[in-house]
Amino acid sequence: MTEEKEGMAESMESFADMFDSSLVESSKIEPGQKVDAEVVRVEKEWVFLDVGGKSEGALACSELLGDDGQPTVKEGDTITAYFLSANQGQMLFTTKMSGASALAHLEEVYKGGIPIDGEITKEIKGGFDVKIAGTARGFCPYSQISLRRVSDSSQFVGQILPFVIIEYKEKGRNIILSRRALLEEEQAEKREALKEKLAVGDVVPGTITSIQNFGAFVDIGGVEGLIPVSEISWGRVSDIRATLEEGQQVEVTVAKLDWEANRFSFSLKATLADPWESVESQFKEGQCLTGVVARIVDFGAFINLAPGIDGLVHISNLGAGRRVNHPREVVADGQELEVRIDQIDVANKRISLSIPELERKKEEMNKKKDAAKKKEPDLRAEFDQFSKDKKEKSSTMGTFADLLKGKK
Repeated sequence: MTEEKEGMAESMESFADMFDSSLVESSKIEPGQKVDAEVVRVEKEWVFLDVGGKSEGALACSELLGDDGQPTVKEGDTITAYFLSANQGQMLFTTKMSGASALAHLEEVYKGGIPIDGEITKEIKGGFDVKIAGTARGFCPYSQISLRRVSDSSQFVGQILPFVIIEYKEKGRNIILSRRALLEEEQAEKREALKEKLAVGDVVPGTITSIQNFGAFVDIGGVEGLIPVSEISWGRVSDIRATLEEGQQVEVTVAKLDWEANRFSFSLKATLADPWESVESQFKEGQCLTGVVARIVDFGAFINLAPGIDGLVHISNLGAGRRVNHPREVVADGQELEVRIDQIDVANKRISLSIPELERKKEEMNKKKDAAKKKEPDLRAEFDQFSKDKKEKSSTMGTFADLLKGKK
């Protein structure tokens, strides 16, 4: 009798295994496969999914509870889930593995690339010690914790974050984790979504991720690109870090999109008002004001009059009457100067300047020259008289030939 019961039990187990296998084969879903499924029913402990085929999938309702303890999904919603296994005639799914229940499925989690929650307990040599599945331990290298280098790695200690297992050895005694792989996958999905709708000229929000001498990198959610230093402000930017900081939220204009080369350019300046639009109300020709030497070139010096507004003092206006080989003989970077606006050309965004002090020096020099000329005796009249007398004397004496004739 006992043997018959054992035989029946074995038959039942075999039948259950065959049934579970048939479910998987009929649905053509591999363990770890990611699917988008429609919610067909929400019960107290399970959320049932339409995954195609003849059966429904089941996902623990506890994975989809909000802060108020209520399910965050309803019938008809579509969610993304990972197929875990078929058990007792039911296809089990998960959005991510967490807690002690994941311990028995770690190898499946690894093979399927299923996200698993992990608590970062401490920093160790080369990375972080991470507790997963209740009691298992994993190692996450520094390079795998984020998309880019992190200056303060201690900020992650104590956090519970999603990871994927990228190495599973010695029956779970050697586990290496990556958070970066998940972030890259998320970034790729966002990138594809942006590719469909993003266009040059769009204004989008972003986060400053890195600051370099040549500009700042900004992440707009799926795409990271460069704000060149020339596109940060209408004015000259000598120190980018004085204007922007990592983590700062900004709005930028899309300047260039090169999806094939994965190169993207943005402009912060384009979202700001053009200061030249108010130049005529701010400045008048003939007006004198103080400016700062912003840039020196061979043909003159550019003087900053207001943020984004520079005027030019041409080299010919720098010598105060004397020849100047280079503007640096007269002015220096950062020097404050009193200047006068000689001409405003709004259409071409040009302002011509002169330096009143140099003009005054030039006038004084000219006056001194004139005064010196007046003090000098005018010898022209005497020279003219001398020339006249010489001519008359020559005419009375005659030529040498005439003198010879007279002797004969």
